[in-house]
Amino acid sequence: MPSKHVRQNRKTWDFMAAGYQAKHGERLTERARAWGVWRIPETEIRALGEVAGRNVLELGCGAAQWSIALAADGARPVGIDLSGEQLRHAREATATIPLVHGSAEELPFRDGSFDLVLSDHGAMGFADPERTVPEVARVLRPRGRFAFSVASPFLFMCWNPKTERVDTRLHAPWFGMRSEEDEQTIQFQLPYGEWVGLFRDSGLEVERLIHLRPRPNATTTYTDYVSLRWARDWPAEDLWVVTKPAA
Repeated sequence: MPSKHVRQNRKTWDFMAAGYQAKHGERLTERARAWGVWRIPETEIRALGEVAGRNVLELGCGAAQWSIALAADGARPVGIDLSGEQLRHAREATATIPLVHGSAEELPFRDGSFDLVLSDHGAMGFADPERTVPEVARVLRPRGRFAFSVASPFLFMCWNPKTERVDTRLHAPWFGMRSEEDEQTIQFQLPYGEWVGLFRDSGLEVERLIHLRPRPNATTTYTDYVSLRWARDWPAEDLWVVTKPAA
């Protein structure tokens, strides 16, 4: 039987999928090649490297906006999502990209299947990193790359459960940071040192850690997530780029 967080997150995302795509889908499509809630362009970040001709796996693909854009750039993407309802929206948008209903904690692919794995929030925030990171390492080819964005540990610590907003106080400890459960989802986070240790234990090497800082005039459809002022002063979102060494 799937674990509690898998069952709860699947149920929640199946329920939220239609509303989520109605609120955010148009912007995610218009700015598909971009990261985080502020949609910082990949042309600025350069986290993915060359994608043409590469086998790419998108974790937590939602309506597959990233995968569709990468296919247009010559990649061979596959999307996987825990939510069948999210994948229904993806199937309405594309008939050519393979879409898989499954968990990032148990990837149904053979070892060394992909040159690139990416996740823009999605699975890496809602799945157990101690299970997802080794799975990603397994399906990556030597010299493969893993790029993913997640909420930062600072946002985790500064989230005020009473106001359901971030503020300038610490409401949670740094040490022992692991998961957070609200009335809808169970989310995961690790301190930076534990992320690095997990990558190393999984046979991956850190190439870059990018704090996704929005521009002063940035806008977002995720208005209940974090304010622009807060995200300009502290890192609200992180983007990790890690690689699998040559065999």
